[in-house]
Amino acid sequence: MIVTILGPTAVGKSDLAMELAERLDGELISADALQVYRGFDIGTAKPSVRDRERVRHHLIDILDPHERYSAAAFASDARRAMAQIESRGRLPILVGGSGLYLRALIEGISPIPRGSDEVRRRLQRRLAEEGLGSLRDQLRELDPETARKTAEGDSQRTLRALEVALCTGRPLSSWIADRPYGSKPLAAAKIGLTLPRDVLYDRIDRRASRMLAEGWVEEVSGLLDLGLSPTLPAFQAIGYKQLVRHLREGWALELATEDTIRATRAYAKRQMTWFRADSAVEWFGALEPQRNSRIFNHIQQLGIGGAQNA
Repeated sequence: MIVTILGPTAVGKSDLAMELAERLDGELISADALQVYRGFDIGTAKPSVRDRERVRHHLIDILDPHERYSAAAFASDARRAMAQIESRGRLPILVGGSGLYLRALIEGISPIPRGSDEVRRRLQRRLAEEGLGSLRDQLRELDPETARKTAEGDSQRTLRALEVALCTGRPLSSWIADRPYGSKPLAAAKIGLTLPRDVLYDRIDRRASRMLAEGWVEEVSGLLDLGLSPTLPAFQAIGYKQLVRHLREGWALELATEDTIRATRAYAKRQMTWFRADSAVEWFGALEPQRNSRIFNHIQQLGIGGAQNA
C-alpha cells in the first residue's frame, strides 16, 4: 500500500508529506503537472534544494519546458519510481494536487491518443483569430464534462480536449474514465487536508505575494530570455501566463497578481470538488489540534511502512 497526500493548493500538503517521509522512512513522488519542468520553480512551489536533501523527491525537474507531459506518462513514471523506492525497502508517498494524475496512477486510465499536429495547428490558428470563447463553445458541445471541469480561461486544456475529440471521435472525459482492461487499482491510503475557505484564500493571497518577493517575475523574464515560447504548455500554468502578459503585453503587475489570485482560488475550488467525490479519502483539518498524531494513528491502523514506530 502507498500513502497519498492530497488536497487543494496552499493547504500544506508538502509540509505534511515531509514529516510523513521522515517518520515512515519514505520518499516523495510529486504528483504535480508542472514541477516536472526545469526552470519553473517559484510559481510551482517546487521543493527547495534543502528539502530535497532532507527527503528524496522524485519526478521533479525531469523535462525541458518544450516537452509535453500527460497523466498516462506520469502514471508510468510514478510506477517506475515506486518500484525503485520499494526496492530500497522504503515507502512511496505521493504528494500533489493533480486529481487526474493521481487517478491515472491509482485507478489507471486508457492511454490517450497523441492527436494530430495539423489539428493542433488549426485549433491554434482559430484561437488567435476567433478567441478562446469560440473554442469553449465547441468544447461544450463535444465534451461537456471536460468543459465543466476546465477553467474558462484555460486555453491549453481546452485545445487538448478539442484535439482529442476531433481526432478520435471520443470526448477526453470518456478516455479518462476508461480504465485499461484487466488493470487493478493500487492500494492507497488517501490522506486529504482541508481548510475553511477564508483561511485557504488568505493563504493563497499571501503565497502569491511571497512568490513575487522571491523573484517570480524575474524567473519568468529569464525563461522568456532563453527564447522559450510563451505558448508552451508550461507557460499556461496559473501565474506564469499572467506574468507573461505583464512582461509582454503591458499588464500592470497588480492586475497580473489579482488575476493570478482569482484563478488560483477557482482552481482550489475545482480541486476540492474533484477530491470530495472520492469516498476513499480520509479527511483531516489542516489546522486541527493533534492533526499529525491522528494521521499517524490512522496510518498505523492500516499497517503501513514503519508507522508502528511513529
